[in-house]
Amino acid sequence: MSGTNGTGRGGGLLVAGTTSDAGKSVVTAGICRWLARQGVKVAPFKAQNMSLNSFVTREGAEIGRAQAMQAQAARVEPTALMNPVLLKPGSDRSSQVVLLGKPVGEMSARGYHGGRQEQLLGIVTDCLEQLRGTYDAVICEGAGSPAEINLRRTDIVNMGIARAARFPVVVVGDIDRGGVFASFFGTTALLSPEDQSLIAGYMVNKFRGDVSLLEPGMEMLRGLTGRATYGVLPFRHGLGIDEEDGLRVSLRGAVRESVVAPPVGEDVLRVAVCAVPLMSNFTDVDALAAEPGVVVRFVDRAEELADADLVVVPGTRGTVKALEWLRERGLADALARRAAEGRPVLGICGGFQALGEHIEDEVESKAGSVAGLGLLPVRVRFAAEKTLARPEGTALGEEVSGYEIHHGVAEVLGGEPFLDGCRVGSVWGTHWHGSLESDGFRRAFLREVAAAAGRRFVPAPDTSFASLREGQLDLLGDLIEEHADTRALLALIEGGAPAGLPFLPPGAP
Repeated sequence: MSGTNGTGRGGGLLVAGTTSDAGKSVVTAGICRWLARQGVKVAPFKAQNMSLNSFVTREGAEIGRAQAMQAQAARVEPTALMNPVLLKPGSDRSSQVVLLGKPVGEMSARGYHGGRQEQLLGIVTDCLEQLRGTYDAVICEGAGSPAEINLRRTDIVNMGIARAARFPVVVVGDIDRGGVFASFFGTTALLSPEDQSLIAGYMVNKFRGDVSLLEPGMEMLRGLTGRATYGVLPFRHGLGIDEEDGLRVSLRGAVRESVVAPPVGEDVLRVAVCAVPLMSNFTDVDALAAEPGVVVRFVDRAEELADADLVVVPGTRGTVKALEWLRERGLADALARRAAEGRPVLGICGGFQALGEHIEDEVESKAGSVAGLGLLPVRVRFAAEKTLARPEGTALGEEVSGYEIHHGVAEVLGGEPFLDGCRVGSVWGTHWHGSLESDGFRRAFLREVAAAAGRRFVPAPDTSFASLREGQLDLLGDLIEEHADTRALLALIEGGAPAGLPFLPPGAP
């Protein structure tokens, strides 16, 4: 299907949503995997992403993890072109702006939407055009809702990019929340005539029950809007794909939906993850949750560490703020007691920095000199330039790889070497994200944790995290292949939105 209508450019589609978390990322990944299975050379694209879960590409660019996951679904290497603008929140009102994979500064929401966003439209459309020149199809993911009429003038990620590329739009709605028909109708009716002309139809997500009960509603919706429903995707547990926003993690429960398999040994291993403010790349613990007999929970109270065999202090966009939070909640004292008792603690990136002796930060928090928890002989100085890398090496006798995203530069003053950090007794620290996805290293690390915790836990000898991830992406492809009108979707991707779609009043000014 290369070169739609003889233009030499690939076709495409924008997956929008009635709300945030409607399922845009899942549907985009599923379409990418379905197309890749058909032999179509396809790429994902999200013009602007707000997320604390990010990834480093092979060329050293930082992009949203959701787009890296979608690239894996498409069976292509992720690049900065697939997510040209990444916003990393540092507070409720400001974010770090990452442009084409590199940070370019902090900006308030008012400043960004007040002018900077419009200036970026040319950059993101150029990235999309480069992808269209290389791939047969580009599947774009929107953000939030295209009917956020207060932001439409400066929009570059929903109808702004769809209009620029003349891409058809399929709107996804989460029926599990209720009100999906009203959301489809209202989303369309709040758009201008020009925007509405690109809204090709709808896709229902997370449906439970007999689809025949939904069909009268879909027929009425078609009668009201003149637009088809392109699929009804059933609710599925355990997809476990990378979420965009670590701020939305639910405390008091298992993070991931994956079923905990029985342990290979006699004991389970309990992992508590401190849910620090501005938590980033919490996907680091996915590989632990995938291990049979490992139970992972996010916690925010000191008493919840009591029965944990391993405590993880994860990455954060605010190391100093995380330190204050750990101290205020008594978690800092609980971590110190664990270290004194020889009970395992792992710090990753910002969590590693917090475990050190001292932090000098004139960049992220601008707090100056701050005392760390003192559990590792490490001093950290925040640099203006961000470290973005894809390191590889060996640890615990096993090959291991990961990725680094941090402003803090660590000076390790003692302990045993551990990746780029160190180990003292049963306390480990490293800047490497993703290291636990290396199967042999993860098993070796869990054996050390089990020994220190006094647990008769045995890592499964055959767990392959990469295979599990591939299986999850195949499930997404199955959802599209089995429950969507793939012939109609292909026609949209190749030929654009149907002509003559009716206008729904009142429309936007």
